Amino acid sequence: MKKSISIIGAGLGGLVLARVLHVHGIAATVYEADATADVRTQGGQLDIHEEDGQVALAAAGLTEQFRAIIHEGGEATRVLRPDGEALLDEADDGTGGRPEVLRGDLRRILLDSLPADTVQWGHKLTAVRPLGNGQHTLEFANGTTAVSDLLVGADGAWSRVRSLLSADQPEYVGTVFVETYLHDVDVRHPATARAVGGGAMFALTPGKGIAVHREAGDILHTYVQLNRSADWIDAIDFTDTASAKATVAAEFDGWAPELTALITDGQTALVPRKIFTLPNDHRWDHTPGVTLVGDAAHLMPPSGDGANLAMFDGAELARAIADQPDNIDAALSAYEKAMFTRSETVAIQSHETLDLCLGERSPFGMIDLITGVTPASSGVRLSQ
Repeated sequence: MKKSISIIGAGLGGLVLARVLHVHGIAATVYEADATADVRTQGGQLDIHEEDGQVALAAAGLTEQFRAIIHEGGEATRVLRPDGEALLDEADDGTGGRPEVLRGDLRRILLDSLPADTVQWGHKLTAVRPLGNGQHTLEFANGTTAVSDLLVGADGAWSRVRSLLSADQPEYVGTVFVETYLHDVDVRHPATARAVGGGAMFALTPGKGIAVHREAGDILHTYVQLNRSADWIDAIDFTDTASAKATVAAEFDGWAPELTALITDGQTALVPRKIFTLPNDHRWDHTPGVTLVGDAAHLMPPSGDGANLAMFDGAELARAIADQPDNIDAALSAYEKAMFTRSETVAIQSHETLDLCLGERSPFGMIDLITGVTPASSGVRLSQ
């Protein structure tokens, strides 16, 4: 196969696509806006599902490397009342099937598995110009250009490639996750460390809650969850950390101090992350020479599925191309048909999961989901 394959974005979906293509002897180039692999942090922990994320990593030939980065004990789960009383306390007995890993570690093993020149750093896509017959000219902010026979948008929520296929834009769902960290928690914040436990902790009520992951190195990674308007969020000056902490913590007045300490004692600036989604049934008419994977294709509320779906997309697209290397158009059509069906199902479930966390049944709807009373294939880790 001599066609030029260009992947925009070095996230998990794009890297799995490049790796599985490489396994099948097909070259691809990944263009990434970041100047280097380490220019910014890559988010928190992810639970990697047996039915999609682990399947993708197996297709990439990276199961052994994946097993080496698992955070043992990370599948433990606690649900607390605002006063700190435990409603649910499940240990990680090793049978959960969704082991936790850091997104940055997972990205690293994918990058290490690719030929050195696969990822072109410092290439921010600024324009795409169709040439006909499925080809596109790519223009980058650094002044370079490239011609692609197959263009894959793995460029996330605000994908530039998506505009070639769809007029849909992400919309705010009315929920914000405010992110912060505590470090050296067993020594410096022992009461909070005990409240969180060894894995994930959820303290949830209708309209607001606190979700936390314990990460390796005695780190607590917190997402404060609030159903609030965009105007409410925009009125907070998050560059003034002390003021922002006070405003967010005020929403949890009366909660146990070991829980509010996750906000007031946070050792990093608070980062607001508004939750945006595409329509659950987002899809497009097949267009020769271009397609999407991951959030670019099916942005949905965080429920533990986004990264897994992105990796599975990448693996499935690579498989389709490897199965029909001389008929890329047919490969894209087959990939898209299957992807549209599975992503719509999971998108609906992700909205349901968010409602179980912060809707009128919270926290008991969430407990039902964790314990299997409420059937759902989506996870409950709520990582970004």
